[in-house]
Amino acid sequence: MQGAGSLDAMSSGGLSEARLGRMHHVMEGYVERGELPGLVTLVSRRGEVVVDAIGTMAADGAEPLGRETIFRISSMTKPVTAVATMILLEECLLRLDEPVDRLLPELAGRRVLKGIDGPLEDTVPAARPITVRDLLTFCMGFGIIMAEPGSTPLLRAMSGLRLGQGPPDPQEPPGGDEWIRNLGTLPLVHQPGEGWMYNTGSDVLGVLIARASGRPCEAFLRERVFEPLGMSDTGFSVPGDDSGRLATVYRTDPATGGLSLYDDPATGQWSVAPRFASGGAG
Repeated sequence: MQGAGSLDAMSSGGLSEARLGRMHHVMEGYVERGELPGLVTLVSRRGEVVVDAIGTMAADGAEPLGRETIFRISSMTKPVTAVATMILLEECLLRLDEPVDRLLPELAGRRVLKGIDGPLEDTVPAARPITVRDLLTFCMGFGIIMAEPGSTPLLRAMSGLRLGQGPPDPQEPPGGDEWIRNLGTLPLVHQPGEGWMYNTGSDVLGVLIARASGRPCEAFLRERVFEPLGMSDTGFSVPGDDSGRLATVYRTDPATGGLSLYDDPATGQWSVAPRFASGGAG
């Protein structure tokens, strides 16, 4: 690697000190501009690991953010859920092109909306069942609809059934069995396999994992994914003893452009275990 006009100093792992410095400068800018209170970067190459922690745990706090800080990973739950599904496929407890009806009878006999904005009764029969492959590829025919909440009959029904199809809100949805029953009362937006829609496929996989494995989704992930990989701080909630390591999370206030509180570590949404272990953003 070469820097601008001269050779970079190189570490034993082949990392460029100049380019690591540039990355630090760019990341530091987000904190200095007040776009977020802190962040951590990690670069690993040839066995060498460089961790750079910048800023604080909260916008109004002095506690420095560090490598042991716990963050909410939200939609990065999705690849973890996919890994758990692939374990069950390897063990022949699931099959890629098997209809999910055997373990999720709530999703049998689907109907499909004629139009996304139309009344819930204006449907046609699904051409085929939903498969495990459809869930993994987000082609089950249902997902997050990028529109104003309540602006269509389907969106109003989704909100009333507490399906949790907006920003992560782990204490809102009911338990997995009730959640899948609620989902099963709604028509699909697309025929299975014919349209991509974000998120819901992973949530359905969480329920499927629980039923295929015979134990709660969170227990299966802990035993078969997190513990073998040494991911001791990964889970669906943060125990009280560790709440001090959980960073405060914010959202951008559209009126001011500044940060507004989204979740407080000690008393917020992730301080207690959820009823529904969301495979999409838990």
